[in-house]
Amino acid sequence: MLQPTIERLTHLLNIIPDLLRQVPAEEFNRKPAPGKWSKKEITGHLVDSAANNHQRFVRVPTQEDPFIIYDPDNWVAHGYYQTEEDNNVIQLWENYNRHLLHIIKNVPPGMLQRNCLVNGNQLVSLQWLIEDYVVHMEHHLQQVVKY
Repeated sequence: MLQPTIERLTHLLNIIPDLLRQVPAEEFNRKPAPGKWSKKEITGHLVDSAANNHQRFVRVPTQEDPFIIYDPDNWVAHGYYQTEEDNNVIQLWENYNRHLLHIIKNVPPGMLQRNCLVNGNQLVSLQWLIEDYVVHMEHHLQQVVKY
């Protein structure tokens, strides 16, 4: 069921870290406008997304309809990604997602239809969360690098 998603995430992990490291530092750190995220902050947002989805992926099998709130703008602001070393942000994105890939590969099929409450009122399955996680990641990675 999750095989296409696993393959897409594996592919991203095989190509994206090197592509991120090829982005010139000035471009990676440049904010396109006040209040807009730099490419480094977008990458940091993907780290925050990994952290929040990690919570979901491990709590859904053990809790009834867990509710996890995520405020992306505040997480990016208070993660201070803009002042972090470029390679640290890239490495954190890669390592966290390698761990999530491991989790996803090991989710028992019977757990995929368990639910989680997101956005305060939307009940979605673990399978939906996993698939949406990779779609969300691809959307943001395309803002940072071309692949």
